[in-house]
This record gives sequence, C-alpha cells and structure tokens, in this order.
Amino acid sequence: MEREIEQKSGAKQGRAREPEMKWARSAAKWRDDLIVALLLTGFAFWVNRGMELKGLYMDDLYLWSCYGEQLFFQYVFPMGSTRFRFLYYLAAWLELALVGAHVEWFVPINILLNVGVAFTLYRMARRFSRSMYVGALCGIAFLASRMAYYQIGQLYGLMETMALWMALGILYLLCGYLNEHDGREDRRFGLACLLYFGICFVHERYMVLLPLFFMVLAFRKVKNWKLWLAPVGTFVVIQAIRLVTIGGLAPAGTGGTDVADTFSIGQSIQYGFSQIAYLFGINAGPEHLNGQNFRQAPLGIMLLIAVADLMLVGMVIAFVVKFIQSSRKRLRYLWTCLLFLCFIGGCIACSSVTIRVEMRWVYVSYAAALLFLAWLYGVLTEGMVEHGLWTQAVPYLAMITVYVVLMLPVELYYRNLYPKLYYWPNQERYNSLAEVTYGTYGDEIFGKTIYIVGDSYEMSEFTADTFFKVFDRERKAEGTKVVFIDDVREIGMVTGDMLVLQEDPARNRFLDITQAARTFKCRSLYGYYEDGWMDERAELQVMAGATGEIGLDFYYPGELTAEQWITVYVNDEAQTYLGMEQNQMQTTLTVEPYQVVDLRFETNFFVPDAKEQRGERKLAVIMKMTAD
Repeated sequence: MEREIEQKSGAKQGRAREPEMKWARSAAKWRDDLIVALLLTGFAFWVNRGMELKGLYMDDLYLWSCYGEQLFFQYVFPMGSTRFRFLYYLAAWLELALVGAHVEWFVPINILLNVGVAFTLYRMARRFSRSMYVGALCGIAFLASRMAYYQIGQLYGLMETMALWMALGILYLLCGYLNEHDGREDRRFGLACLLYFGICFVHERYMVLLPLFFMVLAFRKVKNWKLWLAPVGTFVVIQAIRLVTIGGLAPAGTGGTDVADTFSIGQSIQYGFSQIAYLFGINAGPEHLNGQNFRQAPLGIMLLIAVADLMLVGMVIAFVVKFIQSSRKRLRYLWTCLLFLCFIGGCIACSSVTIRVEMRWVYVSYAAALLFLAWLYGVLTEGMVEHGLWTQAVPYLAMITVYVVLMLPVELYYRNLYPKLYYWPNQERYNSLAEVTYGTYGDEIFGKTIYIVGDSYEMSEFTADTFFKVFDRERKAEGTKVVFIDDVREIGMVTGDMLVLQEDPARNRFLDITQAARTFKCRSLYGYYEDGWMDERAELQVMAGATGEIGLDFYYPGELTAEQWITVYVNDEAQTYLGMEQNQMQTTLTVEPYQVVDLRFETNFFVPDAKEQRGERKLAVIMKMTAD
C-alpha cells in the first residue's frame, strides 16, 4: 500500500515537473538558436566586409528612378511592363522608402537579409539532420558562397534573396508533406501553394517548380481532388494575372531579350552542365561572369575542390548502401531524393534557357544542395544518437566538416576575384563618383555643374541626369547637371557653383580636381580670396580661355566717394585705369588664347570700418572673373 502511494506521489511530481522540463528544453533550444544566429551574423559581415554600395547605376538606378518618378500603385503594379513582380516591387518600395538617400545602407540590409536566409537554412538543415552542428555548417557554407555577390552588392539583390527564401520554403514544405504524418500535411501543401503564388510575382523563373506539387501528390497516392486542383488553380490564376498585366504568358529573357527568340536546346544543355559544375565548386563559365574559369585556377584551389567533392561522393556512396539495405524505408528515401533532385534540376533548367548563366542564379540550387546534404546525413545517422551509437555517426560528420572547411578557402579565393565580374568596374566607378561628390560635399552638390574631364566610362545620359537625384530627399537635385569636357581649359574660371572631376581608368575611380583646376585657372599670389574679396593690393595668375578675353566685374559694397579708382596691371604693365563711378563696374582684358598672365590690382580705397581683415592690407572690393 505504501509503495503504491509512493508511486502515485512520484507520478504526480513527475507530471508537475513536465512543464518545467519542457520550458527548460525550449529555453535551451532558443539559446542554441541565438548563438547560431549571432555566429552567422558575425560571419556574414566578416566575409562580405569588402562589399560596398555608395552610388546606383544601370538596373539599380532605373529601379530607383521608377520609385522617384511614379506613384505607389504605378510602381508596385506596372501595367504593360515586360515583367509583373508586384511582391518584389512592394518590398523594394518599402526598402527605398526606409533607406531614403542613405545608399550605403543597402549592403548592410542585404547582409542581414542573407543572414535571415542562412538562419532559415540552418533550421531546415537541423531538422533534416537532427544535428545543430550540421545545420550551422550548412548556414556557414551558404554565407561563404561566392554566389552571394549580387544579393549583397546590388539593390536588385533583394529580389534574388526573396525568391531564394521562398523557393527553399516551397522545398521544405513539400518535403514535410511527403514525409510527415502528423495531421498537418494538407496545411503544409496549402502553404507551399501560397508560396508558389508569391514567388512567381517575385521572379517568374520559378514557375518551373509547378510539377513538384503533382510529384508529391503522386508519391503519396493522394485521391483528394481538391489537393490536385490547388496547384492547378494557383497556376491558372498566376497566368491570368500575367496575361492581364503584361499581355502575354512567356517570361522575358535576360538583358532585354525574349526567351522565345534566344532559346537553343544545345546551349541550354551546355548551360545546365555548367550549373551542375558550379554546385561542385567548379567555375565552368567565362571569367567575366564568375571571376575566373576553373582551368585558370591555381593547383592548390583545384586540389581543395577535388578533395571536397570526394567527401560528397563518399556521402552519396554511403547513402546508396543504406538505401539498398533499408527495404522498409527505401521507397520514402527514393521519393525524397527525387524531390530534391527535381527541385535542383528545375532551378537549373529555368536558369539555362536564356543567353547566359550568372552565378547568382545558381545560389538557390546550391542552397537546396546543402539541404540535400543535411538530409543525407540525417538518413545515414538515423537512430544512432538515440541509441547511444553516436560514434558511428562520426565518419559522416567528418565528411561534411571536411567539405565545408576545404570549400571555405576556395570561396574566399573566388571572392577576391569579384573585381573581374562584368559589372564590378562600373560599380566601383559610381561608388567613387558618389564618394567624391555627395560623400564629400553633402547637399552642397545640388545646383552645381559637375564637369568631368574625359568620357572613357561612357556614362549614359540617363545616368548623368538621374545619378544625383538619389541623394536628394526631394528626389529632384534641381540645377545639378553633368558636363563632359576634354580639357580643363574649356571651363573658364572655377567658381563656387562648380565641381571638376577627372576619370582615373587605371583604378576605376573619379578624382576631385576642383581645387587643382581652380588654382590652375586662377592662382592667387596675395590679396585675392576664393569668395571674390580683394585687398587694396592683390596679385594673381590667370589663364585666359579660348577667346583670350578676361572679364573683370568689380563691386564695392559701400558708399562711393570722389575719385575711387582701380589700376589693373597685366604682366607688370598698366593696362586699365578704372574709375569707380558706380558701385559695380566691369572691364575686359584681351590677351592670347589660353595665355597665362600675371594680373596685379591696386586701389586707392578700402571698405571703411570693415570687421574683417584677412591679409596685411584691408579689404577693398569684390571681384569676379570670367575667362571663357
């Protein structure tokens, strides 16, 4: 009797402690997730430390110009455009509204968004592998990938990030629908359909994922016609919206091309194999798209990739052995493998039908491959840890670890070759243009004429008209214009409403030569100041313009007295005697075109009771010069 009472009492105490134990397990899980999130964040900022975006150009600048010139509904729902990506445009509108003129914020935002994808990947990989360590390795490998260049370094990277995130969500939900039997399968399938609808209006490329829905339904031998109609209905609605908004169903190609016009079966097969090579660390395309072709890589990099790929081969061989031995779960393993492979294959196929293959398009396939690797590990180690046989899992854990560790220096090596990517030099140039203008002078650049010596960068008229509007809170930059010149002598005197820049093609930069040009055109020896004030005595060297005419405009800001005069000496010879009959007087000197002359000024007056004296003599008059 006493024993029975003790057992009942112990059972009650155990039930009482269950919520506490559950809370402790939950707290430990969240603590682990927080540690991994901080680790991924720190690593992401470290690995992307060289990325910066200070000025927009090309597609990014066009995207901003639409934001700056269109109403909200015109921007988010562009009727008649070649693409209808209203979910992405909505996100872009919100991001642009948040960032405002702070272009430099885009890279940190993109990094944080990529961390969000990496953390999601970690959670998914942890679920598949039943290992926090494997999940964290997948997150690290994802962030380290050289394929992240566009998502981090461009404003349009938000689109790629959103699509990648949603694509992984579809894969994860369909995998759960195929393998989980907890009564929430239909909910997972419905959420996957919802994500499919959304991703098609972020990037239409992912319409290719539709067959995956029918695949999992067929694998599970589903007879519920409503589930079969769900993806069909979703796809029909998508196409109906596209037909109404863009007037067609075929997706547009890259760089303004049409897929129907540029599609080639042979080329698509070639591009497909090159994407498979990318997944295994091999740059199979031209160096302007990846930084360096694999054949040009150092021997050490080739060896690292070869050994890393051997680890993957080892995991696949081990899985095949497990597959053959597991007759009871063989069919489920086969279905899941086909789901992963078809997802990756679909993403590769839809990126192979256009005129080129860019690494950013392979990023989603690579993320899915990392999830596949985590799932393989989960299958190979199933039941080992639970039954105290964790030592048997060590070889598989070692293979994944070696793979990630060996690929890290490979990815870092290829990241150092980003400057060879086709758009990188231009981005560096416009980063520099932003740095030497708005970054240096702030709002003072608005209203100025910006002269650029040289035009080897071939800046388009659209870029010249729009670039500086990005930094204006009013999005107008009124009065600001860009003028290209061949020689600094063409611009006359450098005044306060001008900036003078020079191209530096060797470093893909612009140089601010305003002060040098000002000194070159007009160098004060004494008594003359940049704001136009001049002492009783002053001397300066001036370069005449193409006409040889030097215009002098004098203004005396006080009350005139009798016989106030100014004598102008040209190369020590008295050239002009100017009596100040009015507060403002002008005269013109004529010399040889582009001749450098020495001008000396003497006055018999000064501003009485002046509160400021800059040189040895007193301030006398304000003079402005022209030398066109």
